[in-house]
Amino acid sequence: MATLPVHSPISPSRRWLPFAAAILAGFLAAALVLLTLNDRAVAIGFVGAGVLAAGALWGARRLFHSDTAAEQPVDWSVAQALAAASDDALAVTDRAGRLVCANNRFEVLFAGWPTPPNLPVSDASVAALGTAARTAWRDGEAREDNIQVFGAPVSVRVQRVGEESLVWRFIGVQALDLASQVQSLIDGHTGDRLGSSGIMAAMISPQGRVRAANRVFRDRAMGTSEAAVEGRDFARFLITDSMGLVRFEREGMEGTPLRVLQIPFLDGEEAPLLVALLDEELGNAPTPAIGASAGAHVRSLIALLPLGLALVDRDGRFASMNDAFVRATRVNAAAPPLYPGDLVVREDKAALADAIRRFAGGAPQSAEMTVRLADAPEEPLSIGIAGARGLGDAAVLISLKDSGEESKLKRQVAQATKMQAVGQLAGGVAHDFNNILTAIIGHCDLMLMRHSPGDSDYDDIQQIRANSNRAASLTRQLLAFSRQQTLRPQLLQLPDVISEVSNLLKRLLGETVRLEVKHGRNLGPVRADPGQLEQVVVNLAVNARDAMLSQNPSGGGTLTIETQAVPASDVRQMDDDVLPVGDYTALRISDTGTGIPPEILGKIWEPFFTTKEIGKGTGLGLSTVYGIIKQSGGFIFADNGPHGGAEFTIYLPVHAAAEAPVQAKLPGAKEKPADTWGTGTILIVEDEDMVRAIAERALARQGYTVVTADNGEAALELLETIDRPDLLISDVVMPVMDGPTMARKVRTKYPDLPILFMSGYAEEQLRKSIDLEQVSFLPKPFSVQQLAEAARDVLTLK
Repeated sequence: MATLPVHSPISPSRRWLPFAAAILAGFLAAALVLLTLNDRAVAIGFVGAGVLAAGALWGARRLFHSDTAAEQPVDWSVAQALAAASDDALAVTDRAGRLVCANNRFEVLFAGWPTPPNLPVSDASVAALGTAARTAWRDGEAREDNIQVFGAPVSVRVQRVGEESLVWRFIGVQALDLASQVQSLIDGHTGDRLGSSGIMAAMISPQGRVRAANRVFRDRAMGTSEAAVEGRDFARFLITDSMGLVRFEREGMEGTPLRVLQIPFLDGEEAPLLVALLDEELGNAPTPAIGASAGAHVRSLIALLPLGLALVDRDGRFASMNDAFVRATRVNAAAPPLYPGDLVVREDKAALADAIRRFAGGAPQSAEMTVRLADAPEEPLSIGIAGARGLGDAAVLISLKDSGEESKLKRQVAQATKMQAVGQLAGGVAHDFNNILTAIIGHCDLMLMRHSPGDSDYDDIQQIRANSNRAASLTRQLLAFSRQQTLRPQLLQLPDVISEVSNLLKRLLGETVRLEVKHGRNLGPVRADPGQLEQVVVNLAVNARDAMLSQNPSGGGTLTIETQAVPASDVRQMDDDVLPVGDYTALRISDTGTGIPPEILGKIWEPFFTTKEIGKGTGLGLSTVYGIIKQSGGFIFADNGPHGGAEFTIYLPVHAAAEAPVQAKLPGAKEKPADTWGTGTILIVEDEDMVRAIAERALARQGYTVVTADNGEAALELLETIDRPDLLISDVVMPVMDGPTMARKVRTKYPDLPILFMSGYAEEQLRKSIDLEQVSFLPKPFSVQQLAEAARDVLTLK
């Protein structure tokens, strides 16, 4: 840890600085303890020690009345030891913006001692760091993610200590350690071994400055191997003639031409570059190989790089590949492929082979192309191809673009977009299907009115109606996935929901599967639909049961349901990009099955996706769970637990606002359904002929006078010719003019006219677009009895 002499001697008028320094040292040591060891007790001890030290200094001053005491330096030994133990780069700046101290990792990261926020990064990053510093001075702490330092993303945490200092913490510098390793290799014995084989190596910064070079490069570029080239402009060492041949500027046009090989090992515009220079022979003879030993050194150097690299010979076969390439392309180390085309899908084989053949024949520059791996065709992979003549048998260098975070983000966006599109499609299908089911169920009800239980057709009609109700439950699941179902949220505690559903779960799980329930303490209330939450628990439990029984039909397994409080501090430590910081009550359901295969983990929420046998599942169980949780404002994550089984974790926000408790229904005798007969005129507006016909017949049988229209404009025209109706029943989504628009125009003429909307979409979704009073809602599909009861209830409230 370096302590920088930035303060001037203390004048007699500022004799209080030693006391402030003692307190500041205590606070800084405490901050470093928190940042590295996360031990509050030790941190408080350091603060107390600083205060006691300040008191002792004040007492000494009072005792000796020394007006000319020299400034006592702050003892940074404890802070130095703590900072050196940290894996992060740490620095401390004062109120004047000066660098007070920093650890060695900070020096390595930024190649010196620059003062934050003015670091060797892009202008946008400097501006972002400046904003973070101002925020930290104001609020006590700040953070800035994805600061590009030499091509690697780094997260920055800034914390105010007292009123005079900021502690800067740079997290995620491990990738940059690879750059330091390569730099050390070039400066050390590996660089000398490369030089003995005629390879001149240098690492170049994004600004074109030399960060490191081996002895041979220094000797050829500067005339002596001891010359310092760090920080110099790399381009000034080279010249190019009219034929495009590159030479060292010091050797002039009579010098030996050079072949320049660029090796990127970190992705991004801010990434350093490894450059190898080889002497190139002129004439018609092919470029001689540099020797087997030199080729081995180059392969050793490539093996250290985090970027996936592979060398291909002139026949198009793999000569070597590093570990990063093997992992990224899922190569079987026991049986590696012979040709690059063996890695990709059939459609990409010809294009990849042509590119390799072109660059093996001496094509200039380099190229990028996108291919699809045979093992993962749904994830396109970007690769770079360049000629590599002069490296022994190797003729082509293949590099994989290191876009892990970018690809992850793209996959997340694509998955979210796909889920939204499928949800919209599912909602539309459910809406249309609900219209059909309304007609089927309605006709069944009308037929049952003409048949008694003893008739031969009665059972068939009942079977049709039962199957229609089953189809209606499927549409409700589709609406749940698309987050368009009608919810009845209320304030509740998760243990109460688990208790209600436990008896049902024991029957569903059977005797071979054991149920364990564990509840945490201090659980906050959540706002959700208890019935829908019970469906979530049942769906996840049934899936877990099937997974465990498929693995061990006789032995079963254990299903564990846990609840726990997750405060905002824990969420902040999780640092999850999806889960916002806040207080949550978590519900975790895990099993002892085989878990979820990684290749299907991202597909389990899709509707109709199932791994069960044909006829054993609809594929809507998990998609329904996903829709219910998202519509309730929560988050759900699926993963494989530490013991191999599947683990689903649900986070529901703690509801802090006070809410009136829901009154429980007292048990008693079941009330007899009220009479649904009535009088009055009802206007029905529905664009579906079959639904309009059923509604007209059903209400007419109850004694109402019914008039109908097939769209909003036709209804307005009809109202000009008839007396005021007693009730308006309308569909919501219709061509020409939708239901809410028509209802607003009707209300201008009849302000107190009651309105009943019927739709296959969710009430909650529709009410956001309907800003009218005295509006009721009837979801499709509905039976004749339900329609008659809804009409009676609306007219009763009139």
